[in-house]
Amino acid sequence: MNTMDRTDGLLGAYGLTDARDRLLSADAPLAELQERCGGDLPGTLAIPELLALVQQARRMGLRIARAFSAFDGDAEISGFARIHPLAEDDGGGCEVLVENWQRSPLTPPSARDFAEKIDAIDRATAEVSARLDARQRLQVLSARAADAAALQLAALAAPATVWSELVELTGITHHQPLHWRLLDGATCRFAGSQRHWRVRLIPLGTDVQNPAGFELLLIAEEPLTAPIEPDPAEDGAPETSPTRLVGTALTPVLRQPVARIIANAETIRARLAGPLRDEYSEYAGTIASAGQHLAAMLDDLADLEVVETPGFATAKEPVDLADAAVRAAGILGVRARNRDTVLVTEGVHGEAVATAEFRRVLQILINLIGNAIAYSPAASTVTITAHGASEGRVAVTVADEGSGVTPEQAERIFDKGERLGRDNDGGRDRGSGLGLYISRRLAEAMDGSLTVESAQGGGALFRLELPRG
Repeated sequence: MNTMDRTDGLLGAYGLTDARDRLLSADAPLAELQERCGGDLPGTLAIPELLALVQQARRMGLRIARAFSAFDGDAEISGFARIHPLAEDDGGGCEVLVENWQRSPLTPPSARDFAEKIDAIDRATAEVSARLDARQRLQVLSARAADAAALQLAALAAPATVWSELVELTGITHHQPLHWRLLDGATCRFAGSQRHWRVRLIPLGTDVQNPAGFELLLIAEEPLTAPIEPDPAEDGAPETSPTRLVGTALTPVLRQPVARIIANAETIRARLAGPLRDEYSEYAGTIASAGQHLAAMLDDLADLEVVETPGFATAKEPVDLADAAVRAAGILGVRARNRDTVLVTEGVHGEAVATAEFRRVLQILINLIGNAIAYSPAASTVTITAHGASEGRVAVTVADEGSGVTPEQAERIFDKGERLGRDNDGGRDRGSGLGLYISRRLAEAMDGSLTVESAQGGGALFRLELPRG
C-alpha cells in the first residue's frame, strides 16, 4: 500500500519486514522514523514500539491491530498499527500498516509534575535524609554513606538543633536559619566527609508558604571513591570473612554507582527524557526497584560485618522508646501510605526510657515496622507500643495484621538468611534475610532481647526489651 496523503495532515505508512525483523522497505514517514531511531533501510527494525508488535505477531502467527506511539527525538509519533504476519513461503516476515499517522510536538510537563519527578530522583540518590520541623530543627537524621556517620552521630547528640548548624554551607554567610527557598539547592560540607553535598529542602504539608516541616536531603556531588579507614578496634575480626570484604572494601565503592543506576532508572520511569510506552516505563521502575534492593543488601552486609566483629559494643544513653517509635513511624510513613497501611503509635513519652543506643534502637524499629508493612495485607493497621516490662526492663512491640507465625517459624525467624520464615509471600523477594538477624544481634549488644509471638487476633508481634534507663 502506498503512502496516503490526507488533507487533514494525517498520513498512513506501509512497511515490510522479513523473518529476522529487518525492515526491507517502507514508505517515507516510516522510513524517516526508522532512520531517526538509529536504524537503516534495509536494516533491523529500530522502532521499539513497532518491533515489539512485529515480534509478537510473527511469534503467535496472528494479526495484530493496536494503537501505538513512538518518540522520534523531537516529537511524538502516534497512529494505529496493523501487523499482518506472512507465511514462510512469502518470507516469514510481516506487513506493517500504520494508519492515521500523526506527528505532534511534545507537551512539556507541568511545573508541579516536573518538580515531583525531580524530588523522586533526589530521594533515590540522597545518601543523607532527615525530617525537620517547621523551624528547620532536626527531628531525625539517617545516613547511608560511610563518610556521613559523624554527621549522624552529631545529629543524635544534639536533638532539636537547626540542621544548618551541623554543616558548613558553601557561599552563604548570613545568619541561620534562612528561608528554606534560599537553602534549597545550596551546597555544603561537614566533618568526616571530603565530598561536596547538594542540599534539598522539600516542604511538607499543603501550605508551601508555611510548611508543617521539611524533608532534608543531602546528595553527594562526587562518588565515594575510597573506603573509610577501618577502626583499629576491628583488627581482631577474621580477614577471611566474606562480609568484611563487602562491608569494608566494596560497600562504599558500590553504593554510588548503584545510586546512579537508581537515579537513571527513575529518570526513564518518570519520562523526563521524553515520551515512553507504559511497558518500558514499568521496566525502568523494575530496574529502580532492583537497584534499591541491591542498595539495601549492601547496607545489610555492612551491618552484618559490624555486629559480627568480636568485641562489638553499642553506646549507652537514655532512649525514650515512645519517641523512637514515633520517629520510626514517621520515616516509614510514605511506604505505609503506599499500601494504605495505618501506623499507630501508643505509649506516653518519658514512661518507657531505656539505656541503649538511640541509633540502633531506631534501626531495629525501622526494620520491624518495614517488615510489618510488607507482610500485612493492604489497608491494615500496624501498632507500635512502648511500655514498661518486668522490673528493670522496658519494651516496645510491633504488631501487624498479617498471617502470623507458627511456633516452628518463630524458632528460625531470626536465623541468618531466613526471610521471616513465611512461605506465602507470592514469590516476591522480601530482602536479604539479614534484617532480623542483625536486629537481634543489636538488641543483645544493648543487653536486651528481641522475640516474636502471635498477636491477639492474628498477625505477628515482635517485642524489643531493653534495660530501664
